[in-house]
Amino acid sequence: MAAKIFMDMPGGLKMPAIGLGTWQATDEAELESALDAALEIGYRHIDTAFVYQNEAVIGRVLQKWFKFGKLNREDLFITTKLPMPGIHQDRVEMFMKKSLENLQLDYVDLYLIHFAVGTKYVENQARPSPDSLQTVPTDHVAIWKKMEEQVDAGRTKTIGLSNFNVKQIDRILKSARIKPACLQVELHVYLQQRELVNFCHQNGIVVVAYSPLGSPGYNKFIAQFGKEARKLPDMLHDETIKKIATKHKKSNAQVMLRYLLQRSIVAIPKSVTPARLKENIDVFDFSLDAEDMKALDNLEVGEQARVCDFKVFPGLLDHPEFPFSK
Repeated sequence: MAAKIFMDMPGGLKMPAIGLGTWQATDEAELESALDAALEIGYRHIDTAFVYQNEAVIGRVLQKWFKFGKLNREDLFITTKLPMPGIHQDRVEMFMKKSLENLQLDYVDLYLIHFAVGTKYVENQARPSPDSLQTVPTDHVAIWKKMEEQVDAGRTKTIGLSNFNVKQIDRILKSARIKPACLQVELHVYLQQRELVNFCHQNGIVVVAYSPLGSPGYNKFIAQFGKEARKLPDMLHDETIKKIATKHKKSNAQVMLRYLLQRSIVAIPKSVTPARLKENIDVFDFSLDAEDMKALDNLEVGEQARVCDFKVFPGLLDHPEFPFSK
């Protein structure tokens, strides 16, 4: 049941169009079990980040699979990300090395700048505190040069961005020696980001959708920061999607993922449940027709449907590099 659609990237890399997202997967036993199940099913694209605090678990599982000859390193596409405290030209290499040590790998396939705004660095603090926002403008061009050095050093095959807008991407494109290979953003049927996707595709940048099914656990996440619960978009019970799913004898989630694939967008749904893991990658045996696609296009809500707005950081909305619509 492995991925049957791939996105071409620089240097001959091929990114499987369905990957395993691991944000909020922090229970070690649960994540280890989920990774074993995902690899058995056929997942070969794993997405993580330094700030997720689960790189070490992923590394441990991968080493087990390598040791027993069930997989080779070249069989996998691994993405991790430079955290917000690392968004400074003096700290890119340090955090790159920390991630490789956690993952027990010599290189990753893709290294992303996780967000367009940095936070202050506190030694041995894995997750930035909400009050640590950097108030100075972020020098993306200088940081990107340090990202390019990670490719030169063989620590990552290629580099990209996450949670950047068109203006910020264009700024990097104009000065880059190695252009961004990927943009990872929140993207789903309620938040379709067409202008951003079109800009990326026109510039040869692969778009990866995180939270492609929404993020039902987001309120649990922000509760850690003392933030009140929000009403989140519930696409998994949308009647239009349900009608299309019934037509194709698929689930709402499968229709939502297939919609992204047919827009040439990679999806990285997160799950730790074996049944859901199987369901999420079983999207290659059907196609949505023009009528289906139009109906799903019409579900666009826009910014109101954004789940991950990063507003747990006081003052972020007023930062000159806040990447989302205000």
